[in-house]
Amino acid sequence: MKTYVICSGGLDSVSLAHKVAAENELAGLISFDYGQRHSKELDFARAAAERLGVPFHLIDMRGIGAHLTGSALTDDVEVPDGHYAEETMKSTVVPNRNAIMLTVAFGVAAAQKADAVATAVHGGDHFIYPDCRPEFTESFEAMQRHALDGYADIRLYTPFVHAPKSAIVTEGAKHGTPFAETWSCYKGGEKQCGRCGTCVERREAFHLAGVEDPTEYADPDYWLEAVKKGAR
Repeated sequence: MKTYVICSGGLDSVSLAHKVAAENELAGLISFDYGQRHSKELDFARAAAERLGVPFHLIDMRGIGAHLTGSALTDDVEVPDGHYAEETMKSTVVPNRNAIMLTVAFGVAAAQKADAVATAVHGGDHFIYPDCRPEFTESFEAMQRHALDGYADIRLYTPFVHAPKSAIVTEGAKHGTPFAETWSCYKGGEKQCGRCGTCVERREAFHLAGVEDPTEYADPDYWLEAVKKGAR
């Protein structure tokens, strides 16, 4: 399948890009600037496209993102520390973000005569992100069949949607993903903080997968406390 991968520059989407490049035809990477405070992730997405030798499409969504207010990722709201299972993590939801991104990506894929759009949503996202759950991805794909009926037939490829993040680490390692060249942290500092939900989940995933984590964290051990608290 000629496949476009929605790539943030994070561990999940970069691992997916390497998987698609190894198993299918990677048509390109599509990234979105929606005004996220951790926009440095986009540099890692661009680097992944260069490494894999495919086009990089950066969609400027800042005008739209400015209206998706209230999220710790886009507003002057503190990014919470802790595990995704905690109630405070709901502040990192950007309303309808994935639905908007996928709609644009499907349009690009249709224009470029591609066969599929891939996104790295996974089981760990299901706690707080409704647009990462299987019910959403299945419904979105059905909607797109109607939206593009008679013009294009594009599949939504979500190989990790039922899998934990540790399985993505395993799959990424299998396909030679350079994990140190990915960015997950929501705070966008000099180093990945090690304390926000996505850093905690990343650190835990490497541990569960039994794969060495090459990431440099500002607080490399906080995840142990966060996971213990989140399991209560």
